[in-house]
Amino acid sequence: MAAFDKPVSRLGPVLSIEGVTKSFGEREVLKGIELEIAEHEAVALIGASGSGKSTLLRCIDLLEEIDDGDVLLDGEVITDPSVDAVAVRRKLGFVFQQFNLFPHLDALANVTLGIVRARGIARGEADREARELLARFGLSRREHDRPERLSGGQQQRVAIARAFAGRPRAMLLDEVTSALDPELVGEVLTAVRDLKAEGVTMLLATHEMSFAREVADRVGFLHEGRLLELGPARELLDTPREPETQRFLSRITAAKRD
Repeated sequence: MAAFDKPVSRLGPVLSIEGVTKSFGEREVLKGIELEIAEHEAVALIGASGSGKSTLLRCIDLLEEIDDGDVLLDGEVITDPSVDAVAVRRKLGFVFQQFNLFPHLDALANVTLGIVRARGIARGEADREARELLARFGLSRREHDRPERLSGGQQQRVAIARAFAGRPRAMLLDEVTSALDPELVGEVLTAVRDLKAEGVTMLLATHEMSFAREVADRVGFLHEGRLLELGPARELLDTPREPETQRFLSRITAAKRD
């Protein structure tokens, strides 16, 4: 039995990132990231494009191999090469920027398949649960639409439902509104707010500062591959300590005015 198949302890953090580094060729993208995420906590990562937010999420989900350090899930190292990456991913719900739905399956089948793969329950039960989830995310009338017939916001809500359907220990959300037209952003943010209200443990990368303020318990600012500042959401967003954080947030504010 692999370590991550043991009964989990709820005493420590759900996720621990310990000294994680990652390079692509000569470019060092992550430089010794240290971060812990507690049960029911939502942590938002902010920072300029290229700061390492998406790479960190992909490393946690074992979609990228780290160069050094460790990632722990419920106290067990998951980044050891001997660990079954597929089994780990069943415990982590990943929501991508570009939805990543199966284009040949309708919304219901996309979510049902996620339940079957993650939890191994019978398809009939999975189908019933998928219908309930789609209704919960406002998609009960779109169950039999394939992704091409859904708006971007609807596709992303299907993707969130699919990730949540696996009952993951934590959800990883990678810029889930960045591929959407502005008028569609609100419906996706509402879906994430609902997850937060239920106490789902989340690590999310976002460019939406108002969303980070509302949903996140803590916010971390990544700059050139380093977690430069981490603190309570409102404190960091309103009174950042680090000059780089101050400059970044000032640029965001100025861009909104324009």
